[in-house]
Amino acid sequence: MTKLFNKKAGDETEPREMTFLDHLEELRWHIFKILIGWILATVACGFYAEFIVDDLLLAPLEKVGLKAQVLAPYGIVLLYMQAVLICGFIISMPNTLYRLWRFIAPGLLPKERRYISVLVAFTTILFLGGVAFSYLILIPTALDFFAHFGTQDIELNISIDRYISFVLALLVGAGLVFELPMVSYTLSKIGILTPEFMRHYRRHAIVTILIIAALVTPTPDIVTQLLLGIPMMLLYEVSIVISSIVNKKRNEELAADLPSETVSAGEKES
Repeated sequence: MTKLFNKKAGDETEPREMTFLDHLEELRWHIFKILIGWILATVACGFYAEFIVDDLLLAPLEKVGLKAQVLAPYGIVLLYMQAVLICGFIISMPNTLYRLWRFIAPGLLPKERRYISVLVAFTTILFLGGVAFSYLILIPTALDFFAHFGTQDIELNISIDRYISFVLALLVGAGLVFELPMVSYTLSKIGILTPEFMRHYRRHAIVTILIIAALVTPTPDIVTQLLLGIPMMLLYEVSIVISSIVNKKRNEELAADLPSETVSAGEKES
């Protein structure tokens, strides 16, 4: 079982073994704190709801010369609620990632737990990098393709609720997809993932990536899926490199600890 340091992960006092119920209790408190952070961030975003919708979410649409329309009397209300909730989720991501790493912390070595703040910062940068990639490249390119596709005799009318769902899904989806290197790092650190495994199943991974890109993108067009799928393939190759570095360091640490363990066993026998 995983060691628990006191009642909170990371407190190096009174070491004891964590039971299954301890894991559940720890997970419950972390989820509760994640939800509290999300709620607080959502409330904060509520004060800037007009700026978020008008100046941020509708800006890519206006750049390509398109306008959105509301088709339901309650559409504006749902639009603002959806925008504020997702923006609150994005802003609270550092707290979410911190809580997730704190939950994983008891399974790490003491010297590894010291770098949780660095891991949280790097994970947050990857997520925000995915959001920025989606907002600056993925969404404008997709909208430009939609705006100029087909005949000019057909007027393109965009439903505001579907447009906002499209934008928010791409923002969150790209942010989560960009976490692939950190997922690779974590699985490699605990010995589940190896670079040999990732290289052997590279073709399978490419097919899986294309399927994930199709599921994450809310539209069935191949352009948006490729715009998200290609960076995912590059991130997969980066993940192989990360896994190689982590496994090499892990093997070196195990090799360094092996002689001392052998000597200790010999002393006990004597």
